[in-house]
Amino acid sequence: MSLTTQIRRKARDLGFTAIGFTPATPLAGAQFYAHWVAMGYAGQMHYLEKYLDKREDPRKLVPGARTAICLGMDYYQPSPETDPLHGQIACYARGDDYHEVIKKRLAELWGFMLETAGADTQGRYFVDTAPVLERELAQRAGLGWWGKNTCLIDKRRGSYFFLAEIITDLELDYDEPAPDHCGTCTRCLDACPTDAFPEPYVLDATRCISYLSIELKESIPRDLRQGMGNWIFGCDICQQVCPWNRKPEPAPEPSYKSRPTLDNPSLLDLIQLDHDAFNDLFRRNPAKRPKRKGFLRNVAVALGNSGAQEAIPVLIAALDDEEPLVRAHVAWALGQLGGNEAREALVKRLTTEEEAEVRVELEEALTIFHNIRKTLTTTKV
Repeated sequence: MSLTTQIRRKARDLGFTAIGFTPATPLAGAQFYAHWVAMGYAGQMHYLEKYLDKREDPRKLVPGARTAICLGMDYYQPSPETDPLHGQIACYARGDDYHEVIKKRLAELWGFMLETAGADTQGRYFVDTAPVLERELAQRAGLGWWGKNTCLIDKRRGSYFFLAEIITDLELDYDEPAPDHCGTCTRCLDACPTDAFPEPYVLDATRCISYLSIELKESIPRDLRQGMGNWIFGCDICQQVCPWNRKPEPAPEPSYKSRPTLDNPSLLDLIQLDHDAFNDLFRRNPAKRPKRKGFLRNVAVALGNSGAQEAIPVLIAALDDEEPLVRAHVAWALGQLGGNEAREALVKRLTTEEEAEVRVELEEALTIFHNIRKTLTTTKV
């Protein structure tokens, strides 16, 4: 049995649902990537601007590297029926943190390779932790093609899978690259509620709901808030509408099974989380990344989009939150929901609020009430 076959079998035994092998040679997509960064599409993800030379050539990560082993692990979990007062969390983030799960499996696989190929084997393994152009490597290794929504897509498994890599000096048997099967389909581009795709195969991350709810540390641009709907961490829309994801199977890995507390969580409960409750809820879970203030910012936007008057009392209470970022988005949410109770709370808060950003949001929210009243008066006349 060849070493390539042994590694492939071991990877499957460890729960990886896809594996492919490709030469660790320079990547043609590095030029596209550098242009994408230069266009500003990475937003505040400044870490993506670093180490462009290493992203171009895997051998600069592992001197003498010959092979990139690309691995996939399915994560799909069915999404429950939802309503405006419950938030949506991307299905990859409703279970345990995939970094921890996959890193342990990679360590086991690497240990197996050292035992099988020899202790002098050189290499490194990665899961979202190094400057690797993983989608292009995975495409070259046959795991899928770069779709119009910029996700890697496989004809049999769709796109709900994580990527990981082992770069090594071993010379192994290589797989054929995966061809593009998107054809003329534009469902993902048409479905994006924030118009995050300036053209097929290109994502403007600064308009993507996943970026806005996870990576953005500041206020969410007002013109994009309504498009976020009730997504409070990540977004699956461009995958949900993809024809290749028509009948996804739940991931076999038990660590990714949705936690009951994160499956269709109550927005009214989430907006009231203090620091301890937040940390308890998201222990060993990816949704902890934006921290409490970023997450509650997202929840406030979702409540503003809910149209539910029953959200007003909890939002009024949240106007006293210790975080200006949260208070600012709560003010916006109250302006969206309207009503005398919301208006009176905004006026009252404006008399005591000292943070400039929050005051702007309070004034903007009150302007909505003024314009509505003005419109109603004009209509009556």
